[in-house]
Amino acid sequence: MTTNSQSADRVCVVGAGPSGLIAARQLRAAGVPFDVFERHSDVGGIWDPANEGSPMYRTAHFISSKYTSGFYGYPMPDEFPDYPSWKNLLDYIRGFAKAEDLYQHITFNTAVEKADLLDDGTWNVTVGGEQRHYRALVVAPGVTWHPNLPKIEGSDTFTGQILHSSAYYDTSTFADKRVLVVGAGNSGVDIACDAAASAEKAFLSVRRGYRFLPKHVFGVPLDVFINHGGQPPAGMTVPEDPNKLVDALVGDLTRFGLPAPDHDVLASHPILNDQVIHHFNHGDLTAKPDVARLEGGEVVFVDGSREQVDVVLLATGYEYKMPFLDETLFEWKSGHPQLYLNIFNRSVDSLYVIGFIEFADAAYERFEEMAQLVAMDLTLEGGDKEQFAELKRTHHPDLRGGMHYIDTPRHANYVETHTYQGVLAEIRQQFGVTELGTAAA
Repeated sequence: MTTNSQSADRVCVVGAGPSGLIAARQLRAAGVPFDVFERHSDVGGIWDPANEGSPMYRTAHFISSKYTSGFYGYPMPDEFPDYPSWKNLLDYIRGFAKAEDLYQHITFNTAVEKADLLDDGTWNVTVGGEQRHYRALVVAPGVTWHPNLPKIEGSDTFTGQILHSSAYYDTSTFADKRVLVVGAGNSGVDIACDAAASAEKAFLSVRRGYRFLPKHVFGVPLDVFINHGGQPPAGMTVPEDPNKLVDALVGDLTRFGLPAPDHDVLASHPILNDQVIHHFNHGDLTAKPDVARLEGGEVVFVDGSREQVDVVLLATGYEYKMPFLDETLFEWKSGHPQLYLNIFNRSVDSLYVIGFIEFADAAYERFEEMAQLVAMDLTLEGGDKEQFAELKRTHHPDLRGGMHYIDTPRHANYVETHTYQGVLAEIRQQFGVTELGTAAA
């Protein structure tokens, strides 16, 4: 291994997906020198299915609409559909990187192999067999690269195929097969709809009651209707209670054999899908309870029922991992690193994470607000630097706004988006940082 003796005045950014590109734009705006390393051959992260390990499937679309989902100062094109496809998103992300002239800062086909924290708080980062010295590390690797694979009794002797949703791409996997999808998150429901339309028989296994939200309300994208004062047609009254509104639009899910929802609409990550109810209504998709075990070519469910199944697809989520870092640098809870504002390592002043956060909102503007605070911290001096370092160690603001989210690992770090934005705004105001507007940062 060779060592690069460059002075530690630069920042290392890991990843050139959306959050890494946002970090690059904010560091450049703040005048902070930096390098971005991306293990793939172009920007885009998970949105490029050619990238090994990408969870993208042919029918994947954004679950937030184009009207709320763009980068600051770079709206999605008018010609995009209300809910852009992965192809739209990939083109959009690459167009953003070109428009912002970010490619010049990125080294492609180069994974960060290891990042070692030194005693003085700087970093030795190993890339391409070379060790480089950096003042700080900004981690933006994405959170859907490491599949969560639960152990199911009997899986070792199951005669069918078991795969994680990250390995699924299109319906050729399901042709002439009896298919069970396990898990009803957004990917799971999307893929269950693919199976309903293409498999010989399709089942969806859930362990609890979910709420399935329509993508449009009275022809308006759901996020626009909720966040921008959408109005019902003249003469129609809409319930103010979001639970009653969704129940009125979707109907009683127990009629399909599904459990009744066990939480309020706002107490869980939203599952946006219009088609799943369509397929239940037409008998193309059959609800099943949680899986108890596998026996030969059959799946046995917790209610004692069983089905012959050829393909079991596990839509069981992902693990948060940063394999190039020593895990003991973080405190972990339910598989999630515990960070100040979901950004700042509380004990390592030079370690930042962007994108490891969950909320019911479009992501990119929130990521940029997070990256702006990273750039702020890297440019603070004197008493302001000391004051913010103390906040990172001791400040524990309520980021949930009194909301009670369901008790699952995914919701361990969940924040209420308006509350979260308010706390970030308070930090900006305290340290004299200008609010990001509609113009490019």
